[in-house]
Amino acid sequence: MGIGNFGNMMKIMNAWNTFKQNHPKFPAFCNAVSKRGIREGSILEVTYISPEGEKLTTNIKVLPSDIELLREISGGN
Repeated sequence: MGIGNFGNMMKIMNAWNTFKQNHPKFPAFCNAVSKRGIREGSILEVTYISPEGEKLTTNIKVLPSDIELLREISGGN
């Protein structure tokens, strides 16, 4: 790992720590979901609400390829 990569990693870690302090419920939510395991057929839903009240929502039904992608991203088996 070069010095530039280490610097980028530190910036990301600092940003993540700030995010966790600002939004403590989100990491707790992610941990709760992770403990239960994301399984095929589960529904993941995301809602965006603008300051003006505009609401956009989407969802996905989890497929085996989605689970594999999450394993790759997390470095899991």
